[in-house]
Amino acid sequence: MPATPNPKRYRRALNGVLLFDKPLELSSNDALQKVRRLFNAEKAGHTGTLDPLATGLLPICFGESTKYTVTLLDADKGYCATIRLGQKTSTGDAEGEVIETRPVQVDEAQVLRVLNTFKGEGQQLPPMHSALKHEGKPLYEYIRKGETIERESRSVFIHELTLQRLSGDALEFFVRCSKGTYVRTLAEDIGEALGCGGHLIALRRTQIGDFTLDNAYTLPQLEAMDVTQRDAQLMPLEGLLSSLPSLDVDGVQAIRLARGQRLAWTDAHPDGQRRLYAEGQFIGLGELIGGRLSPTRLVSTLAKLAATPNSA
Repeated sequence: MPATPNPKRYRRALNGVLLFDKPLELSSNDALQKVRRLFNAEKAGHTGTLDPLATGLLPICFGESTKYTVTLLDADKGYCATIRLGQKTSTGDAEGEVIETRPVQVDEAQVLRVLNTFKGEGQQLPPMHSALKHEGKPLYEYIRKGETIERESRSVFIHELTLQRLSGDALEFFVRCSKGTYVRTLAEDIGEALGCGGHLIALRRTQIGDFTLDNAYTLPQLEAMDVTQRDAQLMPLEGLLSSLPSLDVDGVQAIRLARGQRLAWTDAHPDGQRRLYAEGQFIGLGELIGGRLSPTRLVSTLAKLAATPNSA
């Protein structure tokens, strides 16, 4: 009887970035695996977890692009969120049990005043029902066992916080915030500031850095495409780095960078991270500091070329 073929042997070495619109009740990892199978890609990763009850923008990176996900992990995020006022839950969202109920007597003017107090820099205590790790385990594993871990407040920054709709006990808002901000905690804090409590019942990520949902694709849309059409939706390998300025190096300089060498850079440029290109091809990230260009993270094909004995 012939052996069953191993599907992993036939996966493609694909590079690029897909802006994916994650559906409700699908974990970020499940979404990643579904998209990876659709593209039949060898290697894939995502840029920032969304809870199963959250929807929206989840960039999927293929191949070499997975090296540069930290750029979006550190970027500001935008969310549309809905709070159910008058009810506090054990988890701060709709998955938990209602632990307190209070009457809701708020108007739009009061909400606007409260939202304004959360703008700018502030402190936020990470929730126990989160994936933040303590001694190698996410906090939600401890709370499931009835254990509470002491946590330190962290600095967050709310760039924008606007009311979208107030209807009965439902409050919808848009927030653009810094890395590490828990919208669930923000929702609870807003409810407390309004005097009635509240919990998060809907969350949709609409923006990560410069990327928005406008160019994102849903699972049904991708499933309806053929291979050529799906591949055409991918941003290039360096798509995550579009906000960084670029530098061009020649072939010899590229090999030197691949070997870990720093280059003297006499052209006037401010210090900072740069996208690097050689002969029109993206080769990775470098950093300019004090007139020296150092390699930060380069594509693997360049590293292989640099390892060739007779290369420049």
